[in-house]
Amino acid sequence: MGKKIIVSVINDLVTDQRVKKVCSTLSEMGFNVLLMGRRLPGSPPMDARPYPVHRLNLLFKKGPAFYACFQIRLFFFMLFRHADLLVSNDLDTLLPNFLISKIKNIPLIYDSHEYFTGVPELQNKHVKRKIWKSIEQWIFPRLKDVFTVSDSIAGIYEKEYGIRPVVIRNVPRKYERQGKKSRTHLQLPEDKHILILQGSGINVQRGAEEMVEAMQMIEGAVLLIVGSGDVLKTLKQNVKKQHMEDKVLFRQRQPYKNLMQYTSVADLGLALDKDTNVNYRYSLPNKVFDYLHAGIPVLASNLTEIRRIIETYDVGTFIPDHEPRHIAEKVNEIFSHPDKLHQWRQNTRKAADELNWEKESVKLKKVYAKYV
Repeated sequence: MGKKIIVSVINDLVTDQRVKKVCSTLSEMGFNVLLMGRRLPGSPPMDARPYPVHRLNLLFKKGPAFYACFQIRLFFFMLFRHADLLVSNDLDTLLPNFLISKIKNIPLIYDSHEYFTGVPELQNKHVKRKIWKSIEQWIFPRLKDVFTVSDSIAGIYEKEYGIRPVVIRNVPRKYERQGKKSRTHLQLPEDKHILILQGSGINVQRGAEEMVEAMQMIEGAVLLIVGSGDVLKTLKQNVKKQHMEDKVLFRQRQPYKNLMQYTSVADLGLALDKDTNVNYRYSLPNKVFDYLHAGIPVLASNLTEIRRIIETYDVGTFIPDHEPRHIAEKVNEIFSHPDKLHQWRQNTRKAADELNWEKESVKLKKVYAKYV
């Protein structure tokens, strides 16, 4: 039996593809992995995995009481279980992991999926941001092995703490494009272009509201929104108010394989985060890579990390701004040039061949090999 690793994350484990890929890779390396997370209202059942999973049921679902409860429960869970290595995903699991690592004198690896203190949810919450920043400032300089998701975020951490994390981008495993379901099977129109916006974080300041508005000015196309997020209720209300039920379609959060079925039949993938905070400015969303592996081009905000991918592989273009009229003009322009759209689609193959977990995980394995 290999060395025991406890991997903890505050997310719902079902849809966190980064954590799933990491844990599967560690299991393949011979580690004995236990994945810790939480159960959310309406959480789907876990898919079959080659390692055990434990989801905490918490009395509180959000707010300070939720975070305090989670930290305490996670601390005591790890306190009374053996582990040779701890893996903390994001700042909201770091404190209990750090304390246990010191109490038990076992190594800790930190994987920062975003620039946590730069998220929009903390932008105007100065007390909350100060608390999280204080935790980060206390612990981060004491860490030895740190991962993050983009070069830009790695640069910020290096500037702040003198430690440059190893960059592991949120690329998927190689996706087999054969055997995909038809639009008819998925109950989607055959005679229209499909734009897709997907993800478990369809939240404010990510361009979804403006995209829905833009659909009033886009003909011959539908917008397919697949996933979850805090802005979905507002989007559905706006669609109903504007009588656009035939132009904007919603699908609930899907297991990854099902999600990629929807993505594969679309014509254009959307990544419209706004440059309103540091975290979004330097983000490199999973969905960008999912679009490329599904073989569809990308229409995105002109943000640093996303621009680097799109321009390197010539797999899409950018909206000029978030004015709905300008978004609509860009979409109509794209669909009026089918040859260019086809070329972008062809180029996604090269991008997928280079941007995949099989290649990206080499860097991850190099770090974890020290602990085998």
